Amino acid sequence: MKSTLPFAVASVLALAVCGAPAHAASPAANGKTMQTQKQDIVAAAMAAPTLSTLVAAVKAADLVGTLQGAGPFTVFAPTNDAFGKLPAGTVDGLLKPEAKATLAGVLTYHVVAGNVDAATLAKQIQAGGGKAMLTTVQGGMLTATLDGNGGVVLTDAKGGTAKVVAADMRQSNGVVHVIDSVLMPQ
Repeated sequence: MKSTLPFAVASVLALAVCGAPAHAASPAANGKTMQTQKQDIVAAAMAAPTLSTLVAAVKAADLVGTLQGAGPFTVFAPTNDAFGKLPAGTVDGLLKPEAKATLAGVLTYHVVAGNVDAATLAKQIQAGGGKAMLTTVQGGMLTATLDGNGGVVLTDAKGGTAKVVAADMRQSNGVVHVIDSVLMPQ
């Protein structure tokens, strides 16, 4: 089982990118990259309608230039629906100029230095006995584990969880994994 774990996680995550059911055959079964882009992480997010709240937040926190930098970065990108799960008024409050530092902290908590693609993350989870500890750019920790279906779940410092729903969207300066909840630092 241990020797097939990285392959299984990479396959499930790659299938999520395509929206295919987990049992369907896909190019991930033979190890091919699902998506490769020549644009930077910010441009890729701007092109995705489901990430418009994240883009607005990145702009409000003045992180555009940083995330357009050379990197490489691994970004766990919450969808608009993920931001919608936050308590009423939270997003509006974070987007206010006086909350810029707090917003920057929340956003950089979703960024890990380096290229942590699905295969690398699977290896880290396996090597960690079922969990991988990821140090964020914000300085906090995320814990990556597998759910019962082989999908990756991230747990934040407050015990909140987010599931990776699309993985390995490679950009010129890193990789993006789309998640279904906003992660919160301590």
